[in-house]
Amino acid sequence: MARLPLTPHGAPPTYFTFSSLTAVGVAHATTTRHCAGIGLASARPSPFAGESGDLLTRAGLAMDRVAWAWQVHGADVAAVDAGGFAGHVDALVTTVRGVPLAIFTADCLAIVLVDVEAPALALAHVGWRGTVRGATQAAVAALVAAGGRPERIRAAISPSIGPCCYEVDAPVIDAFAAAYPDRWRGWMTPARDESHVMLDLWAANAALLGEAGVSAARVENPRVCTACHLDTFYSYRKGHKGRLATVAALPS
Repeated sequence: MARLPLTPHGAPPTYFTFSSLTAVGVAHATTTRHCAGIGLASARPSPFAGESGDLLTRAGLAMDRVAWAWQVHGADVAAVDAGGFAGHVDALVTTVRGVPLAIFTADCLAIVLVDVEAPALALAHVGWRGTVRGATQAAVAALVAAGGRPERIRAAISPSIGPCCYEVDAPVIDAFAAAYPDRWRGWMTPARDESHVMLDLWAANAALLGEAGVSAARVENPRVCTACHLDTFYSYRKGHKGRLATVAALPS
């Protein structure tokens, strides 16, 4: 397995951690395909009821208190103060220490946002639809509404599909052009013909974080492509139905 710019845990790694989040005491994990037992959002009592729950508990996350959502590729945010199902939304925010928030992906971005001084934590699920609909901006706004300050926010972007592998066509191009008429071209490069491009969701969302007031120096964006590392991650584009999870909690 190629060495990735994240901290691995296990051999092969069952999850990775971000150095910037570890540095401020945020318990967290972004899982790999070697973390078994992640269920659906409809699973009860929890999508982490089996082996994955035990593993993430050992990683320092109180998985008996985890909060999660049924993600719908939108920009709605749910504020949570306890574990359990949080509704049909794509971002979660909390000010409660020790309550893990979970986002599920298999090519889309999971973005962790934290202001440990507030304290406030948000996690967002962001694919191309979420990017167009403003999910990243909504998550930052929710964190600020919860007491966070943009200049103190640290952000981390999970492994997700990269511009090397993410070819999109006219409907996606048109949606970006309508949502971001002055910027969308900078996030796309030509593909096999004029109606197809390679989309860089990492660059797009890093730029949107910057516009929301988050310093680029405080964004950990390892640019790890799920579709390029099939020995480690699931990729929806490559035909996988498995689910990855990014989980984080405010320091207790």
